[in-house]
Amino acid sequence: MLSLAEIASVESARAERLALLTAPGGWLSLVGLEWLQPGPNRIGSGPDNDIVLKAGPERLGVLTLDERGTALFDPAKGSGVLVDGMDVERTVLVDDASPGQAPTEVRFGSAHFFVIARDGRKALRVKDENAATRTSFQGLDYFPIDPTWRVVADWVPFDPPMELEMGTVLGTIEKEKVPGKAVFVREGKTFELFPVQETPDALFFVFADLTSGKETYGAARFLDTPLAKDGKLVIDFNEARNPPCVFTPYATCQLAPPENRLDVRVTAGELNYRGASH
Repeated sequence: MLSLAEIASVESARAERLALLTAPGGWLSLVGLEWLQPGPNRIGSGPDNDIVLKAGPERLGVLTLDERGTALFDPAKGSGVLVDGMDVERTVLVDDASPGQAPTEVRFGSAHFFVIARDGRKALRVKDENAATRTSFQGLDYFPIDPTWRVVADWVPFDPPMELEMGTVLGTIEKEKVPGKAVFVREGKTFELFPVQETPDALFFVFADLTSGKETYGAARFLDTPLAKDGKLVIDFNEARNPPCVFTPYATCQLAPPENRLDVRVTAGELNYRGASH
């Protein structure tokens, strides 16, 4: 049985998840993933642009991707574009893979974009706080909180870290460093899960199970945990969540690798989104 503190922790994680998702710049506001071509890319809502946006003025500006991969943006005169809150004539746009720097935000009305770097290519991630996916959001559904799915696993560290190949919805393969594996027993069977470590104080799991494609989203679910302590790792599957791809076709989510496909029904955490259309 979960303690009141453990139940409160699950409910707090779910509330934080909902707040981030529904925020003006959250995943529900995503309206575009536009790949940049080398050289000039004309951007705007007009149909004759190289990149046609779903929001904003007909002529937003020109983004030039030079031979070094640097993104230079020239806003169109009178477009009302603000770059990191400022009215500029020409500027370099920092992408989301630049160490220690937030990506440059190009805002126009209720919408904005920034540059992302994926698999050696660059794209615009476009968000609009008035997106239908946000304004028509139907809420999140969960399995009932189940104390048996708060698992205390054995932690087996890897030295050096193992390299794991993870596919994405884009059809690309990302190589991730895995610092160890979590081993636990359920229904008399032993299971293993391999996390990546994206932040210093947490582990990140991308997993699937026998509910995937039925009660839960088919590609994967995501789950964060604290680091292992004294050789043990607490995995609370009640906090498992859907990836952004369940809400929008414009996200670049990782898929559960074969190593993290569990041959058991994990009847805990977030259910498939009832508003999903893809």
